[in-house]
Amino acid sequence: MPRRTATAALTAAALLLAAGCSSGDDAPGPAETSTGPSRGASASASPHGTPSAAPAKGSVKVVDTLTTGLDSPWGVAVLPGGDLLVASRDTGEILKVDAGSGRKTELGSVPGVAADGEGGLLGLAVASTFGADHLVYAYFTTASDNRIARMTYDDKRPAGDQLGAPDTVFKGIPKGHIHNGGRIAFGPDKMLYAGTGETGDGDQAQDKDSLGGKILRMTPDGEPVHGNPSADSVVYSYGHRNVQGLAWDAEDRLWASEFGQNTWDELNLIRPGGNYGWPDAEGRSGGKSSFVQPVEQWRTADASPSGIAYAKGSVWMAGLRGERLWRIPLRGTEPVAKPQAFLAGKYGRLRTVVPTGDGGLWLVTSETDKRGTPEKGDDRILRLKIT
Repeated sequence: MPRRTATAALTAAALLLAAGCSSGDDAPGPAETSTGPSRGASASASPHGTPSAAPAKGSVKVVDTLTTGLDSPWGVAVLPGGDLLVASRDTGEILKVDAGSGRKTELGSVPGVAADGEGGLLGLAVASTFGADHLVYAYFTTASDNRIARMTYDDKRPAGDQLGAPDTVFKGIPKGHIHNGGRIAFGPDKMLYAGTGETGDGDQAQDKDSLGGKILRMTPDGEPVHGNPSADSVVYSYGHRNVQGLAWDAEDRLWASEFGQNTWDELNLIRPGGNYGWPDAEGRSGGKSSFVQPVEQWRTADASPSGIAYAKGSVWMAGLRGERLWRIPLRGTEPVAKPQAFLAGKYGRLRTVVPTGDGGLWLVTSETDKRGTPEKGDDRILRLKIT
């Protein structure tokens, strides 16, 4: 059921706590969105020579609540049969949620997770080879770094003991109390991508030798991929502040959401080797040719974006501080209309959005992450019908 509106006192307190960081602490402000074409990005043509376009206006309907009572849900991975794996940031547990009944089964906990601030058990991913190898990948914070490990999932074992010992495939990503990034996903090229944060140290984002403030591209074994901007590096793009959303469109182009600081959050089209400007630029940077410009930008009170998904010709973006779901309709790489906001304030902070496989979306709330105001039933997964 829709949640209550936060009181002015709670909003003011959250604003004080979040001064200087748009990680999603604050209550939403008035709608204020800046739109316009991306600079230097060309629309991809259809086979008939004209870019296909999403409708300027869409709609969202909450069909039902799949499950409730989740503890600090963060990463979500969809199994081949449609069921969901859900990571608990603070407990380090991974649950399976039945996509039909909503029944939850605990698979087990990831050893070594050190939950602190924005760190903990974050992104989850399964590769296209899951049917053969049953491997689940997890991005998580330890006492010394952020890293990616994989575990074998065996659903024949008793609940709570269905995950094998973690095999670390990549480590050494900087960790911090804030800005740990954490989203991982396998791309259409079957390579593993990871969004990282700069831990509050903006210099990391421009340092190509640092793994902080980057999008990384690696093999499933954690090795640099042939065709990366630097042959011996997993760094795919840089100049990022805190990437928590990754999604590919119908033409296999990579999109990413980006937390701003005090002014602009971003939706970016990712180019190999691209410099996205942080900390020298936040949002559109006055046309500096050395930086890739965002396709869209939002005031931080209206977004503070985490997960994104691509469905029905649009990018869908979950807002934490903004407490709303944004739809960005596209023609190729260009917006065809101003972004639309849905569900503003109805379910609180929104963390993750993923396609259902039948044209809809799963939407995961984030009220139990110590920055929300949890109510009975939080956190939950909603099933959305979209157009």
